[in-house]
Amino acid sequence: MFSFRDRFGQWDPKNQRPELWNLYNARVHPGENIRAFPISNWTELDVWQYIEREELELPSIYFAHRRAVVRKNGLLQPVTPLTPAKDGDVVEEISVRFRTVGDITCTAPVESGANTVTQIIAETAVSTLSERGATRLDDQASDAAMEQRKKEGYF
Repeated sequence: MFSFRDRFGQWDPKNQRPELWNLYNARVHPGENIRAFPISNWTELDVWQYIEREELELPSIYFAHRRAVVRKNGLLQPVTPLTPAKDGDVVEEISVRFRTVGDITCTAPVESGANTVTQIIAETAVSTLSERGATRLDDQASDAAMEQRKKEGYF
């Protein structure tokens, strides 16, 4: 019998079976579990088109709004009590939206005037920068920033 646990009964991610999204195997043995990510191969555009088609309501942070930001390494850092401007930073108030919502200390907004789903779809369709490339402040902290967040339990 296959197990994800090591010889001491602890869960061991190295023993996890591969997650090949185009192969479907519904056999689950006792003690096993499976993870399902039904939209894992969707693009950001696919998600927005689905939101439009289903007329889903979203938090306002996904739509353009005015916000104080500081430009750092090509990204926008929101100015908040958790992410204050530092001495020498130039604070601007501009129209931005969040392409993804996460930890405010590592998620950057993008400059945007898109305040409807249709406008966001049009903006996303011509974007040349991925959602991750446009919004991840922590990737600029160090090459190992993502791994450090995983160790801290962020994911």
